[in-house]
Amino acid sequence: MHARLRHQGFTLIELMVAVAVVAILASVALPAYTDYVRRGTLSDAFSGLSTAQVKMEQYFQDNRSYVSSGTTCGTSITATSYFSFACTGTASTYTFTATGVTGKASAGHVYTITQDGSKATTSFKGSTVTGKSCWLTKSTSEC
Repeated sequence: MHARLRHQGFTLIELMVAVAVVAILASVALPAYTDYVRRGTLSDAFSGLSTAQVKMEQYFQDNRSYVSSGTTCGTSITATSYFSFACTGTASTYTFTATGVTGKASAGHVYTITQDGSKATTSFKGSTVTGKSCWLTKSTSEC
């Protein structure tokens, strides 16, 4: 008797099913991963604005004004990889703004803090936000 040769391997259908499963997993995982990376960049804005608030209060204690001249704030914060910082103010008020850098995961995010500690999100994932007195991280409805 001759032993039958048996071919081993995968059928085309089995390969197509495997590719379909991988595609479905990727379509779920990629947006979740992208959102995870984006949320990770937001800490640059929050720490920068918190540092700015402390520096502005120190400047005010020394000079009795938040500005050095005109509307130029008495201190500044160095830009990070993901956010740039700007400040406008008067002798008794200021608003520090963190703006996401174009081309980075933080693009489309704008956060502010004022002299009284009021936090606000004015833009989140590129959409304008109104009425949020907090720094959004996950969605436009959560603080």
